[in-house]
Amino acid sequence: MHCERYDHPTSRRDFLQMAGCGFGALALSSLETNAAPATHHVTKAKNVIFLFMEGGPSHLDTFDRKPLLNQLAGESLPDSFKTPLTAAGEGRSPLLKSPRTWQQHGQGGLWISDWFPQVAQHADDLAVIHSCASSGINHAGGVCSMNTGAVFGGRPSLGAWASYGLGTENQNLPAFVVIKDSNSTVVNGVRNWGSGFMPAVYQGVEFKSDGTPIKHLANPKGVDRQRQRDKLDLLASLNRDFNTGRESNTELEARIRSYELAYQMQAEAPGAVDLSRESETTRKLYGLDNKPTATFGRNCLLARRLVESGVRFVQLYSGAGSKWDSHTDIETKHPPLCQAVDQPIAGLLADLKSRGLLDETLVIWGGEFGRTPMSEKGNGRDHNPTGFTMWMAGGGVQGGRTYGATDDLGLYAVKDRLHVHDLHATILHLLGIDHTRLVYQHKGRPERIDQNEGRPYRKLLGA
Repeated sequence: MHCERYDHPTSRRDFLQMAGCGFGALALSSLETNAAPATHHVTKAKNVIFLFMEGGPSHLDTFDRKPLLNQLAGESLPDSFKTPLTAAGEGRSPLLKSPRTWQQHGQGGLWISDWFPQVAQHADDLAVIHSCASSGINHAGGVCSMNTGAVFGGRPSLGAWASYGLGTENQNLPAFVVIKDSNSTVVNGVRNWGSGFMPAVYQGVEFKSDGTPIKHLANPKGVDRQRQRDKLDLLASLNRDFNTGRESNTELEARIRSYELAYQMQAEAPGAVDLSRESETTRKLYGLDNKPTATFGRNCLLARRLVESGVRFVQLYSGAGSKWDSHTDIETKHPPLCQAVDQPIAGLLADLKSRGLLDETLVIWGGEFGRTPMSEKGNGRDHNPTGFTMWMAGGGVQGGRTYGATDDLGLYAVKDRLHVHDLHATILHLLGIDHTRLVYQHKGRPERIDQNEGRPYRKLLGA
């Protein structure tokens, strides 16, 4: 199917009003919002699971092996390297060695450290990109950039763009779901999964990581489904009257739609989020029986169930509250975080593959940036947005390979540099979308996710 997404929101709302508004109009809005996928080319990927390590995991201690770093440990950054701009201003501090044990894995011989032994067993599925770069030097700018393409808030998130372009395959669940691993606030908060200048219907819906993922899923005692239907119809009528003359406020339109979606979710969501239906073998696969891995394992299993139920984009946060940030004592801070996600991620890849879902599900791993080869305060690493690692699996990518490269110390991307704008263009390309044709009209200006700066990295597809 070859079509464009080039909305004129006012005209759409005017059309819905003329069609009668209310839930009749809401049904039309739902059909338009969740239209048939606006794919521009044939692709395998239909869904995304983004595993976001908030705070900046060290690529130098996980997936980007640099023997020279240990050889020069304790010395200053060589003069041949341009002094980087660092968050803490220690650009010429001594190099910090990586005491990891590294092994090659899979047919492609990918180097992976002992911090990810179980993910390493899936090396042949991993497309490891060593040349990522961002414009965000601090967490606020870095997380915002990785999620929205800009260091300042206000633009739609990647999940919102995917929802806008492809809609959802399930009218009874959100198209875009976010799950954190704790009650801590991700830097920038809900703006990371917001819809920016797009209608609010495209924003992410946050699920809880413990207990029942969705609050108030069941009706209060004494309220049956028909009674609730009558209440929603009355509320819709009141909202419709209130909306007259306020059509430019997309949040009200989104609120009206959210009530209807909540009603539909009461029928669909209980089955989608009920992990008790999973076998003991599956629960063990994700590490639900082990305290360090139970939380992220639960979230990964829930992500699999959600994409299986037609949710388009699921984003899981590890280390909510920038816990991957390791300016000091990285050898103490990183290991428990790696342990918490290693088995769950490996379980997710194995489970998706066994169910035939990995080819149509693009799994992404990474944070807002990496960490410096130079030490900070003697035993930590500073932020490094100029060269870091992310990996992708499934969704048609060519696994078992590395792509791009950083220099011999892992400071700068020097081969096939992929800025966040390129990463976003690549992700949309893998979903079948030509990002140059996925346009949203905002205040007379055609807006794209990459701000006219990105291009897809076709090598991931073997092109």
